Amino acid sequence: MDSLSGSQILRRIAADGEEAIAEFFLLNRERLVRMVSFRMHPRLRGRVDPDDIVQEGYLDAVQRIHHFTENPVTSIFVWFRLVVMQTLQTVHRRHLGTQMRDANREQSLTRRTVDGDATAASITALVVGHLTSPSQAAVRDERAKELREALDGMSELDQEVLALRHFEELTNNEAAEELGITAKAASVRYFRAVRRLKGLLEKRPDFQ
Repeated sequence: MDSLSGSQILRRIAADGEEAIAEFFLLNRERLVRMVSFRMHPRLRGRVDPDDIVQEGYLDAVQRIHHFTENPVTSIFVWFRLVVMQTLQTVHRRHLGTQMRDANREQSLTRRTVDGDATAASITALVVGHLTSPSQAAVRDERAKELREALDGMSELDQEVLALRHFEELTNNEAAEELGITAKAASVRYFRAVRRLKGLLEKRPDFQ
């Protein structure tokens, strides 16, 4: 099913309903779990299972699939990703509460909206988490500060293209759809962002 065209997917959903939705979702479940793991607020890591959020997103997608079939302006994967992102936002509000408004806003990314703070925070948490152990809190915090400074030297859109392509592993076309830009622009921005971040981090030996 992942090789079907958009029109073929629509016909398949019309013919098989929830069975077709479940099949496509299963094919992309790993990608969606990776996205949730990357975008999840640090305070929820270890407390909430990303797979549970994806499952909740699937149930929501089944109820809302008519929104996609009536106006299929993106690929179905990008639409599923949006639904799961909205589910993640709901989970943030549920667990973090209104007093965490700023933290919730960090995860408010939706299609065609770029939140540089959220993206930089997600990249930093993932990269630094792999570099140091939890017992090295002081070292980890210093490396996180250095990485954030490097990321802050990039535009928000370039940060997001880097996150989508490199960390979520979206295709170039999917990243372009998500951001509402052309595939050529997404490709140019991605390679520029990789080159720029590599140049910035090469000045910091611990990130070699």
